[in-house]
Order: sequence, then C-alpha cells, then structure tokens
Amino acid sequence: MRYSRRHNQPQEELNIWSAFTDLMSNTFIIAMLFLLLAIVRSANTQARLNQAIETRKQNAPPPILVIEDKGVYRFASGSAEIPVIMDQYIRNKIVPQIEQHTQQYKINVVEIIGHTDGQANGNAASNLDQDLEKVASATIPVNQLKAGSNADLGLMRALAVVQVLRNIQSTSNRLQGLNFRAYSAAQLILPDGNFATVNRNPDATRRRTEIRFTRPGAPIKVE
Repeated sequence: MRYSRRHNQPQEELNIWSAFTDLMSNTFIIAMLFLLLAIVRSANTQARLNQAIETRKQNAPPPILVIEDKGVYRFASGSAEIPVIMDQYIRNKIVPQIEQHTQQYKINVVEIIGHTDGQANGNAASNLDQDLEKVASATIPVNQLKAGSNADLGLMRALAVVQVLRNIQSTSNRLQGLNFRAYSAAQLILPDGNFATVNRNPDATRRRTEIRFTRPGAPIKVE
C-alpha cells in the first residue's frame, strides 16, 4: 500500500497542477471578460457624453460678433466708408470667426446690424430712397449715400460691411453658401440689449457693428 501511494503521488500532483492551471485560466478569462465589458461601457459612456456635448453646442445660441467703432476701426463721423485697416481686420479676423460659427451652428444667414450713438445726424438730405438698391447691388459705392438720420447711417455702415463680405465671397472660396443681410438699429439699442434713453452726447461705447447668426425657417402667414 505504501508503494502504491508513492507510485500514485506524481499522478496526484499532476492532477492538482492541472486543476490549478484550469482554475487560473478560467479566472483569467473571466477577468478579461470583465475588463472587456468595462471598456465597452466606458466607450459607450464617452460616446453618450460626446453626443450630449455636441447637442448642447447645437442647441446653445451662437455668439454675437462685435466690431467696436473706436480706435483704428472707427468710421469717420457721419461716414460709412470702411478704413483700410478695418477692411483688413474684417478679412483676417472676422471672416474666420464667421466661418467657424456658421459651420458649428449650421447657419446660413448672417445679419449685419449697424448701431450709432444718440448724436443727431440730420445735416444732409438722405438719398437712400433713391440709391440704396444700387449700393446693395454694387452698382455704386456706399460712400455715394448720404445719411439723413442715424437710422440711415447705421444701415449704410452695415451695408458697407456686407459689401466687404460679399467681395470675399465672390473672389475666393470662402463664405460660400451664406446670405448676408444689412439692418440698422440706429441709436435705439444699447450694448446690453435694452432700449436707450434720450442721450444726444457722443458715446463710443454705443457705436458698433454687430454680426449675428440666424437660421430662419419658412415664413408662416398668420390669419
């Protein structure tokens, strides 16, 4: 019997080792399955997070770009002629921002809004009723227009910026597919969005050109 147990001992040790390796192998497989499951869950969580971030970006309102009418970018008093350095600023700084935000927010309409301060601007007889469409179609330059009011002046300055953007659009591969619209807020809207009170003093903080991004839907007639 002693001989038999000694004779069978190597076989028993082999069986124990085989069972141990099977156990370790199964444990490793289970651990790998848990690791794979954790990786898949992490990837799904990251994908949902990225989708949520992208959805938030799309639902968030786009920014408003502002060209302040001061320093080297200032229009001459009563004028809508864009200085050379301001033209370069629009081309080098504003256009990349327009491209970025129109792509990010899937925008196809860019609105340019001219704002003035409250100084009276009625020294000249307005000719916008006669020549505004000619300037919009680039038949005559914007400096041929004469502002009879701040509403005129704001529109003229907005239209001058639109002309620069349209020129870039027609002579390069930039700003393609975008429509530009010019509007005037005259002296009515303050930088914080509130209506202005009567103030006929010069105020550079109110003079600005705003660039807004919109995605208009189809018009609906309300009856």
